[in-house]
Amino acid sequence: MKVVTFGEIMLRLKTPENLRIMQSDGFEASYGAAEANVAVSLAMYEDKCAFVSKVPNNPVGMSALSEVRHYGVNTEYMLRKGNRLGIYFFEKGSNIRSTNVVYDRAFSTFSLSQPSEYHWENILESGDVFYFSGVTPAVSKYVEDTVRSALKYCKEKDIQVICEKNVV
Repeated sequence: MKVVTFGEIMLRLKTPENLRIMQSDGFEASYGAAEANVAVSLAMYEDKCAFVSKVPNNPVGMSALSEVRHYGVNTEYMLRKGNRLGIYFFEKGSNIRSTNVVYDRAFSTFSLSQPSEYHWENILESGDVFYFSGVTPAVSKYVEDTVRSALKYCKEKDIQVICEKNVV
């Protein structure tokens, strides 16, 4: 059994210390998102897992892919097409000021994913678990349709589905 996570990995740009975006002259860069983080966590416990997404076929996309692969996550089903990785800007709160996140993911490579690009019959096997977050189908109509196609396949093959409903 393996857990297959599906979602968008993004470039995370964090302000240093507790600075606001408008106060910062630079950002600390890393990669992440719910589904990638779940896959990395499982891999660190030596569980079989795969992360499925779409990243641009450029150095930024390959760096994001390498970050997940570094922890032992299976990335063989990752799509490498397009030009743009989604980005989010993160400013850590301090004292009475809350944390703030600004997303820039419109027209990202992942947001333009088409259901026909993902071959669930090759990705998912009997006994697997399919995991996605509630944000994933909201990224775009294309991704919503892609999630629907995965869920339809899971229902047909009796594959367990886990949806993390993000509550803000």
